[in-house]
Amino acid sequence: MENNEPKFKVLVFAYYFPPMGLSGVQRTLKFVKYMKQFNWEPTVITTGKTAYFAHDMSLMREAEDAGIRIIRTEGKDVNSLAKSRGTVSMPNEFLRKTLQRISKSIFIPDSKKSWSKKAVKTAQKLLNEESFDALYVTIPPYSAFEEVAKLKQKLDIPLFVDYRDPWYENHFAFYPTPLHKMRHKKLEDQALRQADRVIVVNRRIKESLLKNFQFLKHEEVVIIPHGFDPADYRCEDVVPLNRNKLTITYSGIFYESVTPKYFLKAFKELIKERPDIAANIELHFVGHFRKENRKLVSKLGINEYVFEHGYMDHDDSIKKVIASDVLWVMLGDKKNMDKVTPGKLFEYFGSRKPILACLPDGVARNVASEYGATFVANPHDINSIKNALLEIHNLYKDGKLPKGDEEFIQKHNREKLTEVLTKQFQFFLKD
Repeated sequence: MENNEPKFKVLVFAYYFPPMGLSGVQRTLKFVKYMKQFNWEPTVITTGKTAYFAHDMSLMREAEDAGIRIIRTEGKDVNSLAKSRGTVSMPNEFLRKTLQRISKSIFIPDSKKSWSKKAVKTAQKLLNEESFDALYVTIPPYSAFEEVAKLKQKLDIPLFVDYRDPWYENHFAFYPTPLHKMRHKKLEDQALRQADRVIVVNRRIKESLLKNFQFLKHEEVVIIPHGFDPADYRCEDVVPLNRNKLTITYSGIFYESVTPKYFLKAFKELIKERPDIAANIELHFVGHFRKENRKLVSKLGINEYVFEHGYMDHDDSIKKVIASDVLWVMLGDKKNMDKVTPGKLFEYFGSRKPILACLPDGVARNVASEYGATFVANPHDINSIKNALLEIHNLYKDGKLPKGDEEFIQKHNREKLTEVLTKQFQFFLKD
């Protein structure tokens, strides 16, 4: 499509947006980056300065280079109130989980409600000055959907909601009482009744929504998966992490049941059984590794095999991914994890590299298997992971590591996925 001047306008609500980093910002950023190619001009309402675990100026530059109009507003959420702290360290997992549970006990649906209200007030002023053809809200935070749905009641503008994660019965949900659980479902019900289209990242979330909110019609819930941006992989100065050893890389953070514990223990077993093979492998970690994981590495006595790169801008993290031989992804085997598809998995697809997928039964495991260059292991099964490492090494030694299926990979090109999204917008344009 020719890069004409956009004809239509969409107002986007996204708390998580650059310069914030981590995976939660990338889906929205990439959508708005490519919307202009399909005749849609995005305006993003997002937060102002925040204290957060990561800030990524490479993603911020990407938004600026794409000429995205960004309107910033601050609420009274903890991240905004602590903005002077800038980039903060992740607390240990016990403390992080405790703080999250306290927050979920107090705030329904989440602690970002003050920002969500402020964002809608900002939108109301903007809508008094100019017209828009669509409203688009990405969740979490779920409070953004709750508040934008109230705005929609006053307007004759189509509303689209994008579920990056489920709301009711989320895999990390904590309901201290049955009343909390009922309240979440009621709020989601009320918001969904205002949505013209519901976008979800996978089939399991769609099935769950259709089951829990039976007023929804099948065609009203549209699957647009996570993806990769081909522009991110046009790197000319990438040097292999180690030309003489098999390099296995994990890019991302560890939290909740997403832990390196079982993988590291499996590698320790490999050292015991086949020290000759283990000596030919390096384990690389890009992102916040955290103290408790370093302690485990030391306890297992595998420091010489582990290489930490710390948090890196998205551009540099992609270079590490491309420079690796094999990529590792992990999800814990806990309730409702069958609905989760981690964004990093799809970024891995863009590299065409083999993937060691330590995933439970569910949509992520199915998608990883479709990729065609995947070694699947049960996430908590040390022996299963060890055997996968052995298989990978043997293929590496013989120069026979597989490559991903190109037809499958191209289905997850973010530019093409944005075209799918904008076609949904088109259905609701007025004559």
